[in-house]
Amino acid sequence: MLTSDFLFSLANPVALLGWALLVPAPRWRVTRAVVLSGALPLLLAAAYAVLIAAHYAGPHGGEGGFQSLDAVAALFRDPWALLAGWVHYLCFDMWTGAWEVRDAQRRGMPHGLLIPCLLLTFLFGPVGLLLYFGVRQRYPLPPTDVWLSNC
Repeated sequence: MLTSDFLFSLANPVALLGWALLVPAPRWRVTRAVVLSGALPLLLAAAYAVLIAAHYAGPHGGEGGFQSLDAVAALFRDPWALLAGWVHYLCFDMWTGAWEVRDAQRRGMPHGLLIPCLLLTFLFGPVGLLLYFGVRQRYPLPPTDVWLSNC
């Protein structure tokens, strides 16, 4: 039987694989196929969908919610909901990092400037995104890509 602890032990290396490709080798064909294509973030998204469904179908499905901090704490007392929340973070942080790489490449940003943003996105999600938005201001899109500027 699969346990939440066992699945947690699988989710982290899967995410680390994506970041290990994204940070040092963003232009490598494997990185493009596995991470930049969205395949790995979508795999994590599918895992999240299964985990959150397992939580709501399980014995603790009616516990907790999002209406207050106490309700969120009650929700995350269930290990399956906690694991789903963790996979949610892994998925969205990787999706954000992949977007940062694609956007930086379109802008011609040197990868060395992107690395701190990616590391912070990996470790602290929104902080890395905030830094990336600060750095990207110095690299406007080429005129042919201006329509993408709202992305």
